[in-house]
Amino acid sequence: MTEINITELTLYCKAFSGLTVEREAILKEIAEELTPHLSRVTDAFYTELDKIDKAKPFLNGKSEGLKKTHEAWLKGLFTNDFDDEYAKFLYHVGDVHVKIELPVEFMAGAMTQIQRNLTPILFELFGNDPERLIAIMEAIIAALGFSLQIMQESYQSSTLVTELDKFLKITGMSRILFNNLAKAYSL
Repeated sequence: MTEINITELTLYCKAFSGLTVEREAILKEIAEELTPHLSRVTDAFYTELDKIDKAKPFLNGKSEGLKKTHEAWLKGLFTNDFDDEYAKFLYHVGDVHVKIELPVEFMAGAMTQIQRNLTPILFELFGNDPERLIAIMEAIIAALGFSLQIMQESYQSSTLVTELDKFLKITGMSRILFNNLAKAYSL
């Protein structure tokens, strides 16, 4: 298996999501004013998840701990640097989602819910300046898009590794033999 080039992935996802240096600066600029309101976003997020039958097995008895983790991550969108270390963290999150067999669509759905629940708060705080509000919303969308792309890349890679491991176990083939066969057919 090839190792992921985290720097390359970070740059690619920043370019694709539109997460520029200017947008990162906007996120940090509003952090102090916005972060006290983020618990509302997390609470709304988990209230909505509780209504989705397919999500219930992942929440059973874990909601309070998950809320703390979610809110910490959400605050990090406004305080972290979007660098290789943060990308490694997000990559790990995608890997964990595979290990717990979380359906992939939950990640995209989560980003949609976060955006929807953040919007009224953004209008409350910044609605008096439409140009600034647009810039803030663009920065948040870019940060969420960046996060989703990293997690989905990890999810896809981890899923492939998991499936390969199952195949190797079923066939009794060693990873070395598999890698040698893969090399022979890729020439």
